Amino acid sequence: MKLFRRRPSLPAASRPPLDAEERVLAWCATADEGVLVVTNFGVWLPGATKRLGWHEIHKAAWSGRELRITPAEVAEVRDDYAVLVDGPAVTFLLLEPGEVPDQVRTRVTRSVAYTTHHMLGEGAVRVVGRRVSGRDGLSWAVRYDSGTPVERPEIVEATDELVLAARDSVAPPP
Repeated sequence: MKLFRRRPSLPAASRPPLDAEERVLAWCATADEGVLVVTNFGVWLPGATKRLGWHEIHKAAWSGRELRITPAEVAEVRDDYAVLVDGPAVTFLLLEPGEVPDQVRTRVTRSVAYTTHHMLGEGAVRVVGRRVSGRDGLSWAVRYDSGTPVERPEIVEATDELVLAARDSVAPPP
């Protein structure tokens, strides 16, 4: 019965340098002889020297054979939030995916505590508050729609106000 079959343990040579509270949830081999490791804090990509936290992933898509991950990159740090852009997407052909695609989807989705999209005078912005594993509170970021003039003072001011309003809406009452 499948119920009693155990998945083999992650080979010691493939085990990333985990933090004290970090634990492996799922793993699988990739077609290029790498190993993708899912933990409670994020995902270790094949050959990576550091983990990609759940809050650092913009998108993750599973085709049934390939897992495509689009990380977020910080374009600018403002007073209480970061301006993010899509980083280069990476795609992995997973040989025996097991729980990896479900764990990635679930944990990326669960990291999003607040999200809303706002039209601006020119363009638009998405305000996002995300949970960061091992840290209290939310990490705030914005992602502008393509073509939004992000440097214009009125856009920056409107964005500052939107982030402040979002933070206030989820803050516990005093």
